[in-house]
Amino acid sequence: MSQPIFASGENCKTSWKEAGADFNEADTHLEIMGKPVMERWETPYMHMIASVAASKGGRVLEIGFGLAIAATKIEEHNIEEHVIIECNAGVFDRLKEWAKAQPHKVTPLLGLWEDVVPTLPDGQFDGILYDTYPLSEETWHTHQFEFIKGHASRLLKPGGVLSYCNLTSWGEYMKGKYTDIVQMFQETQIPQLVEAGFKKENISWDTMPISPPAECKYYAHNTMLAPRVIKQ
Repeated sequence: MSQPIFASGENCKTSWKEAGADFNEADTHLEIMGKPVMERWETPYMHMIASVAASKGGRVLEIGFGLAIAATKIEEHNIEEHVIIECNAGVFDRLKEWAKAQPHKVTPLLGLWEDVVPTLPDGQFDGILYDTYPLSEETWHTHQFEFIKGHASRLLKPGGVLSYCNLTSWGEYMKGKYTDIVQMFQETQIPQLVEAGFKKENISWDTMPISPPAECKYYAHNTMLAPRVIKQ
């Protein structure tokens, strides 16, 4: 039986910003504090949610940079500005270098989203992609809702689109509690999105087959789901 991603009561938040960002030699895996933050086998799925977030063009807010998989896909779209929040110092250094080579204006912002997002003005973004790593056992399954309920609708322009994922949570749900990823999304995510002020008829999703490697610690299911949440 594999060990859970978080031990009971574990909290990495105070150490995460300055913790070493461990990129493996092939640049296929990123670990921070021993946590599997991102792996390149996710690429088709990351491209899928990135394309949702960039589908309206304009200004796109991305929260969490990781291995730049989603960010690079967003840059392939016809956007005006790409604002990226990243809290880990080592990953942020990579972000600054990556930004120099991109075709669109990139605005890197260093810090926890909880500190940075409240400084952003209302109604400025055509798309948002939220994909950060959970930093505590307590928020493992819920951290995305803190952002979505507190800020997503406020930051989006009318007609703007939100996509997000929490693979570390969804992978855990799919290991035992659920066998159908759509049912998981409908039962664990949609009620929270509605509570955040989004209308149920404006919430849709696409699924895609995926083949995680057997050694992946956080996701073993053969399907992934990309949310599309529109602000009316």
